[in-house]
Amino acid sequence: MRIPFLNRPAAVAVIRLQGAIGVAGRGGPGLSDAALAPLLERAFKRRRPVAVALVVNSPGGSPVQSSLIGARIRRLAEERQIPVHAFVEDVAASGGYWLASAADYIWADDSSVLGSIGVISAGFGFAELIHRHGIERRVHTAGRSKSMLDPFRPETPEDVARLNRLLGPIHDAFKQQVLARRGGRLPQGSDLFTGEIWTGREAVDLGLADGIAHLVPKMRELYGKEARFLTYGQRVPLLRRFGLSADHVIDGIEERAAFARFGAGRG
Repeated sequence: MRIPFLNRPAAVAVIRLQGAIGVAGRGGPGLSDAALAPLLERAFKRRRPVAVALVVNSPGGSPVQSSLIGARIRRLAEERQIPVHAFVEDVAASGGYWLASAADYIWADDSSVLGSIGVISAGFGFAELIHRHGIERRVHTAGRSKSMLDPFRPETPEDVARLNRLLGPIHDAFKQQVLARRGGRLPQGSDLFTGEIWTGREAVDLGLADGIAHLVPKMRELYGKEARFLTYGQRVPLLRRFGLSADHVIDGIEERAAFARFGAGRG
């Protein structure tokens, strides 16, 4: 006899982590700890889920927001004693892989792109352009290091050295995150922290993912054929839904460029 409420199918909370990380801090549609905090809290606590599934599709972004989001996921998982599975769609690269590594298990498609465990700082230099057009750049600072890597002034060795001093510790933090979460599954002697990217099958062979699998069949294999899926996603402001926000247009261009670095187009 089936007793109501005692024989409920297992509930799996599903959270979509879609887009660039850190953009939401300026009002965009991206991922940030502040925007995701209420979703994560509800997903881990409502209806006593047997597992939480993260659907990851992100080319990365802010290392700080990646760290904050990942730490929140781990904190909730340990407090509630709930296993976390990450399912990579097109891309989990750079900060996107940091988010995936917060899970206990990482699953990917054969054609997913994972990795890019590195740190990048990119920009443009316009010093020669403004010089040719007779434009003079005037900058006044209090503090000799205040104007660093000004795109309208020639790059200096001192500026590059300062930038490398910042990038190194951030890269070290990223490496420590991956080693802490997946160190026992990584092959000995392999340097996976060069910024290289791999397909899903390659990532499995390297220990960066646990297998090739898709969300619904894998969760039902693990938690029962009648498992229910409770989906949590960020709310999109009304104007942004219709593409009427200038921020949305700018953020969309930047996000598409970030995805394009990994050969993943956004429609």
